[in-house]
Amino acid sequence: MNEETVEPETAGPDFGALRAAARAALAHSYSPYSGFPVGAAALVDDGRVVSGANVENASYGVTLCAECTLVGQLRMTGGGRLVAFACVDGAGAVLMPCGRCRQLLYEFGGPELLVDTPRGVLPMTEVLPDAFGPHDLDDPARRKPAEEPRP
Repeated sequence: MNEETVEPETAGPDFGALRAAARAALAHSYSPYSGFPVGAAALVDDGRVVSGANVENASYGVTLCAECTLVGQLRMTGGGRLVAFACVDGAGAVLMPCGRCRQLLYEFGGPELLVDTPRGVLPMTEVLPDAFGPHDLDDPARRKPAEEPRP
């Protein structure tokens, strides 16, 4: 899961390069229980590419998805915002992130994040419509408890 840098393209992110980086991340998958390795890669707003692979655990519940390790690498290598994301299965085919991981990607990429999907590249607003995010926590009125109805 080495950090790379790619030159920004005027025509948009190079999803072929992201898929290739996600396929390279597959080599770091630890998936002895499911036998389903997953690799992921994302372009960061500063041009870096971060990647991740799934890391399973015998208790299953504490397994880390590839997206989790990718976000960990993002934070450990300087932070930033995800701009474009690709995920692949063990055969290298495009794979959609699970619901939990879509929420994680939304947190670190926002509604503008471009996601490589089996239907083509889609903005996060189509991958996770009506997402809950930091903007929901910024509104103090939403933190106020509802008033009890009067008898």
